Amino acid sequence: MIDTILVVAATLVAAPLLGGLISGLDRIATARLQSRVGPPVVQPFHDVIKLLNKEPVAVNVWQVFCAYAYLSASMIAVVLFALGSDLLLVLFTQAVGAVFLVVGALSSTSPYSLVGAHRELLQTLSYEPLLVLVAVGIYLQTGSFKIADTRAWGAPLLLKLPFLYAALGLVLTIKLRKSPFDLSTSHHGHQEIVKGLLTDYSGPFLAFVEIGHWFDVILLLWLCSLFWATSWTGMILLVAVTYALEVVTDNVTARMNWRWMLGYAWAMGLTLSVVNLIWLHVR
Repeated sequence: MIDTILVVAATLVAAPLLGGLISGLDRIATARLQSRVGPPVVQPFHDVIKLLNKEPVAVNVWQVFCAYAYLSASMIAVVLFALGSDLLLVLFTQAVGAVFLVVGALSSTSPYSLVGAHRELLQTLSYEPLLVLVAVGIYLQTGSFKIADTRAWGAPLLLKLPFLYAALGLVLTIKLRKSPFDLSTSHHGHQEIVKGLLTDYSGPFLAFVEIGHWFDVILLLWLCSLFWATSWTGMILLVAVTYALEVVTDNVTARMNWRWMLGYAWAMGLTLSVVNLIWLHVR
């Protein structure tokens, strides 16, 4: 019981810290690719602290509730992952948080929030089937949906699930709101004037959404690490290379419309996933 409490406490402290640092490194890498100096690595923490100190203003009470619900769901999902819980339960929890974020935007009368919310729903529709197929592939290989069992698996999953990992890369691009699939709101504020999904979130409530995003980043990268869970070095290298590719892709591609996003996610992602699942079944 004490060990569980320690794991939960350590996760709730470490996850946002790592998520904020990754966000800071992301900004620096993006700036370098664009021939700029960029902000300091701790700038995301300064931004969140500044937002937390602002006057709380919201469109309605429901939007406030949705901001808290999104942050809570993101935190619970990461904690469940840290405890080695069921992977499907973790994915369901993070999906609930994403839905609350959309509902909060839909509660506003702003056309920008409504358009952003509809685009976020399309993004969710694009990546959620791929996440489920990734979980199914892990189950077919390890015989369990338990994250603890996956960590204990004796061989790197990447060698047996390479196409599913490629599909997971598509999920990362969409979920992290990076080009070419940053339809609902861009990851970097300088890319657009109106923030779409987050237009009517401000002050501490926008800070909660940003912290929730940090938890989501850690969750997705932690999921990626399962594909090389046999070695800490392998996990770190795999996650670092994967995120570096996401940053490069974000800076060398332009935003596509939702039809392109659905086409890439479903045509390419589902095809890669199904081929990998068939390969596991017939081998």
